[in-house]
Amino acid sequence: MTAASDNKYSSLIDIAVKYAKKKGGSLDEQVNVALDVVAVTFGTEILKIIPGRVSTEIDARLSYDTQATIDKCKTIYALYEENGVKPKERVLFKIASTWEGIQAAKQLEKEGIKTNLTLMFGFPQAVACAEANVFLVSPFVGRITDFWKKEKGVSGFDPEEDPGVKSVRDIYSYYKKFGYKTIVMGASFRSKAQILALAGCDYLTISPTLLQELHDCKDPIKRIMSPEEASKSDVEKVSYDEKKFRYELGRDLCATYKLADGINSFAQAAEKLEKLLREKLQS
Repeated sequence: MTAASDNKYSSLIDIAVKYAKKKGGSLDEQVNVALDVVAVTFGTEILKIIPGRVSTEIDARLSYDTQATIDKCKTIYALYEENGVKPKERVLFKIASTWEGIQAAKQLEKEGIKTNLTLMFGFPQAVACAEANVFLVSPFVGRITDFWKKEKGVSGFDPEEDPGVKSVRDIYSYYKKFGYKTIVMGASFRSKAQILALAGCDYLTISPTLLQELHDCKDPIKRIMSPEEASKSDVEKVSYDEKKFRYELGRDLCATYKLADGINSFAQAAEKLEKLLREKLQS
């Protein structure tokens, strides 16, 4: 959503506007169609140059509405098919890890539609996602670290004490020990040290700058995380219904704040893009 407002992607915006005008309807209806087409057009272009899957973000303003999230995913799914993309094989639908978002993902997964649960900052979110059989979760390492650096008034953490690193390790260990198939993809890194501390995690999404640092690194890289090590964890199995989920998440200061902050940030990006599309549709 954020990148779509960049002028260098204006041709993709024009495609969405043209499609929405052809579709017709009220201005609001055309704006909604154009928003969906932008997401799909970006995803389709990315899939032309990568062999795997692309994550397509679902409007963050739907984060507390289960049915609306399901409906939006299915609308975007159909648009991908219209573009000649097989979404079940190549697309992950990126949904915020609210209770409502997780329940939407649970239903979508039952229908074979793969999801990426994002804005994950707390263990209850991870447990609920595993129980919903979501395809992938992306806990935000750096944002957790940033929060606790500010909260504790420190400049940084040793990797072994880094709250962001420890969060991902806890989730990974829990999933592997109890046989959950959900993929853990660490995201939002602030340093090479954080990445190396999570070596062995299922997936890591890494910025070009940090990839270059890793490429230039001459030190040996040791695998830190593995299913074998996870099986030795003393973590106990837990389960959350909606009330317990909300209670436990509310006890986690970082998760409560960062989840709301992340949704707000993504929603603002969506509103900015919506404004741009509305102006173009009116011109």
